[in-house]
Amino acid sequence: MSGAVRLVFVLCLAQSLGMLGFATFPALMPGLMVEWQLSNTEAGIVNGAYFGGYMASVAILVLLTDRFDALWIFLSAAALSGAAQLGFALLADGFWSAVVLHTLMGVGLAGVYMPGLRVLTDRLEGPKQSRYIAFYTATFGIGSGLSFLFAGIAGDLLGWRWAFGLAAAGAWIAGLAVAATTRPLTERQPPVGHLLDVRPVLRNGPTMGYILGYAGHVWELFALRGWLVAYLTWVAAQEGGAPLWLAPTLVATAIGLVGVPASIVGNEIAMRAGRRRTIACVMLLSAVTALALGALAGAPYWLVCLVGLFYGIPLLADSASLTAGAVAAAPAGRRGATLALHSTLGFGAGFLGTTAVGVALDLAGGASETGWLVAFATMALGALFGPLILWRLGSRPSDGKSGQEASA
Repeated sequence: MSGAVRLVFVLCLAQSLGMLGFATFPALMPGLMVEWQLSNTEAGIVNGAYFGGYMASVAILVLLTDRFDALWIFLSAAALSGAAQLGFALLADGFWSAVVLHTLMGVGLAGVYMPGLRVLTDRLEGPKQSRYIAFYTATFGIGSGLSFLFAGIAGDLLGWRWAFGLAAAGAWIAGLAVAATTRPLTERQPPVGHLLDVRPVLRNGPTMGYILGYAGHVWELFALRGWLVAYLTWVAAQEGGAPLWLAPTLVATAIGLVGVPASIVGNEIAMRAGRRRTIACVMLLSAVTALALGALAGAPYWLVCLVGLFYGIPLLADSASLTAGAVAAAPAGRRGATLALHSTLGFGAGFLGTTAVGVALDLAGGASETGWLVAFATMALGALFGPLILWRLGSRPSDGKSGQEASA
């Protein structure tokens, strides 16, 4: 195994392990809403707190990767992530404690995900970098899918506290794996400008097109992940429950996993057919499918699951292309600032989207056929925003056919 392949493999494995706690709350939310007597809005806030913690910390953590080796940030955040998950297992007992601890879990992810990408891009340059980025970002789907599966099994067998506690071990193992196999950088590109100066990124239209398009993507993606199990549980309950092999957490896992090859293939297509054009088509298909899934709230459970599996394809087919496009279009010496803004706005939108669905459900009268249609329409807003902003800001030389992006 070559050094490049080994590095990509270890970082992808570490990301999957480190994300075991990513979907623990969404997967177990139906039961916790009853135990803690949470409204849909409160459940949405707890869900969104994870992304709020990410949003609040990712800018400074990723900007620091322009000054320090991202490896040290990754390792520190993996330790924090495990500690926060263990804290949730031991201390969470209601709305406020869950918000605080879920926020800290999000801070841990902020120091792992994008700094992990920076560990990769700082060590692997050249024509294959875009493909490596696609593999890494696609692994986010594997991690989130396995998190649903892990939480469902651990929660059913051992209870929700054990599900959070055991997930903490994944974060610590991820840190140990990367520490054992990745050497610190000996040479770095000198930083440009002030640490907190993101103005060159904000002035770069194509870069901001990808960043804001990613924000729309994450609004939809995280809103779905936050509410998918609750939706499937409600639909199944209309028929007296789901069969074991179609348990909501298993279906959510499958939906997450089908997006992994979709993200990789989507990036390959974008490199050949044009990045912005491909992303716009995928996001429009995703919005239409979201509306269709919401409209099926009163349909047979098996049909909802089938459409959900299809939804997993366009939902993630644009993910790697958006991130690879932002990296490729980043101003010289501003890759850390670009990734910081990319992640801050993206996960900030994830916080808002997840919370907005809870508010929409309550405003629509709670879980019902109409309520779920409104909820999925709220998710689709992000996918509709993406093509609009890409068209508006991306009309300069940084399309997928350009030499820079094709080689990135």
